[in-house]
Amino acid sequence: MQDRTHLVDDITGHRRMRRNRKADWTRRLVQENRLTVDDLIWPIFIVPGSGIVDPIAAMPGVNRMSIDKAVEAAREAAGLGIPALATFPNIEMELRDETGSNSLEANNLINQATAAIKKAVPNIGIITDVALDPFTSHGHDGILRGGEIVNDETVDQVARAAVMQADAGADIIAPSEMMDGRIGAIRMALDAAGHQSVGIMSYATKFASAFYGPYREAISTGGLLKGDKKTYYIDPANGTEAIRDAALDVEEGADMLMVKPGLPYLDICWRMKEAFGLPTFAYQVSGEYTQIKAAAMNGWIDGERAMLETLLSFKRAGCDGVLTYFAVEVARILSKR
Repeated sequence: MQDRTHLVDDITGHRRMRRNRKADWTRRLVQENRLTVDDLIWPIFIVPGSGIVDPIAAMPGVNRMSIDKAVEAAREAAGLGIPALATFPNIEMELRDETGSNSLEANNLINQATAAIKKAVPNIGIITDVALDPFTSHGHDGILRGGEIVNDETVDQVARAAVMQADAGADIIAPSEMMDGRIGAIRMALDAAGHQSVGIMSYATKFASAFYGPYREAISTGGLLKGDKKTYYIDPANGTEAIRDAALDVEEGADMLMVKPGLPYLDICWRMKEAFGLPTFAYQVSGEYTQIKAAAMNGWIDGERAMLETLLSFKRAGCDGVLTYFAVEVARILSKR
């Protein structure tokens, strides 16, 4: 028999990586990570009023919705199999003040939305944030005193707000304000109020990122912000500090961990999953979403492929799921496969 060995066989030791890539069926057979609808959490923006679907200019395809429209959106999401929503309020400017006091109103906008969605669509999860930035007149995540975002007073307030959100029906509290000690304080407050079954998804590593701009437009805080958030968000240069921060949240009782933003911090996703083994999520934030949408609208990239590729990268980096504004769009695509 004629020897048909090639030079490449000698070079590779007869190991050819392309064998498993030769056909669609082999590629599917050996695929290491898969994106499914179960991986998706859909962030939505709530506004006062009724019958409102208000497009956000900086986030093509994303709308602010009144509660009745959010209920309709929740029904659609549940029908597509999306496990959970993350809700963010855009309250009236006259309700915002230095301390974000409206966060402590039991019947405020976010709690009204939670109650309405849980009543109409009880099988979808509701994840709520207790950060104060939607409620403050200065756009910061905590209470501003003498030019400083005060830690302990903010923690007291967000713990009280967390109980009210749980009373309204929130399934998971996701505190994003990055105050020291907040996870333990919220856990203690929830348990004392009888909410032992309400989970905490910690924004364990929230970075002082340039990717939040469109979100701040969505909740109308961009023009309010005085200064920056570098005294409480993590420096983008600091990976080890981020893991230390997450470790404290784990010790304090976090049930799940989140990395925000997502794509620029895939290394942090991987390190957190490896270090702690807790369910780990990434937030594909507004700036990440808008980059893909804008480039696709200009015909510079294939938007659908880029969307799916970035979401798959979070799975490869160890994430159990992703908060993404693409959730409904992706769920529709996956339902046709």
